[in-house]
Amino acid sequence: MRTEPLDQARTDAYLRRIGATRPAAPDAGALRDLHLRHLRAVPFENLSVHLEEDITLDPKALVDKIVADSRGGFCYELNGAFAALLRALGYRVDLLAARVFGPDGPGIPYDHLALRVHGGDEHDGDGLGDDGSDGGGNNGPWLADIGFGRNSHHPLRLDSRDDQPDPAGVFRIEETADGDLDVLRDGRPQYRLEQRPRALADFAAGCWYHRTSPESHFTRSLVCSRLTESGRVTLSGRTLVITAADGSREERELTDAEVLPAYRTHFGIKLDRIPALRG
Repeated sequence: MRTEPLDQARTDAYLRRIGATRPAAPDAGALRDLHLRHLRAVPFENLSVHLEEDITLDPKALVDKIVADSRGGFCYELNGAFAALLRALGYRVDLLAARVFGPDGPGIPYDHLALRVHGGDEHDGDGLGDDGSDGGGNNGPWLADIGFGRNSHHPLRLDSRDDQPDPAGVFRIEETADGDLDVLRDGRPQYRLEQRPRALADFAAGCWYHRTSPESHFTRSLVCSRLTESGRVTLSGRTLVITAADGSREERELTDAEVLPAYRTHFGIKLDRIPALRG
């Protein structure tokens, strides 16, 4: 069943949330801008897991969490909401399932949600240029992923097998023998991407696993992290880490009295209680 697109008012509210204006056309340059702005405005966070909040994989609920509640989320939430925004702006978007690589290889099915994006016109070409211009590839396809924590700042050309330099590293997409795509960062595989389009409801089991399983990284860690213009800010448990563009970092443990103000100051998140790690 197709989801109704966001109306103009909700689309405009989402754009204000990420500090963007409505693009003149759904093209590569606009996608690049929206992708980066989203990473800088909306944190990657798993606070709902530890606040015992429900996570509903419904586009309206996901957008409301980001826009009305000024929160973030993890992959299903962030990329699910971003897909709704992009569709409202005229992009064609497929939800793709991925399995994240760990020490023992790829993880569970529907481990991760990423987006395949095409522009809204008929032109196609070579893709984004190094300077951020269209490079002739106005139509895509691009891999957009604002829900993988420390990932590429900009969309990646999904049909390129060349190195793709990005502020976060050098990315490369390689085909597997089974027709999937491995996304590598600095030579290390990040996740294995299926190419078959999926529905948001298909990810419900993966989302439930990551919310509830003691084996899930998200039940065993408490994190809130956002890209900044000068680096990154992360609150991991009660450890506040501010990383500069050159990789240098400041790190300190927060007291109880400092935790909630830190969420407000660095992430714009207003909580009435301190999240407690499950377990």
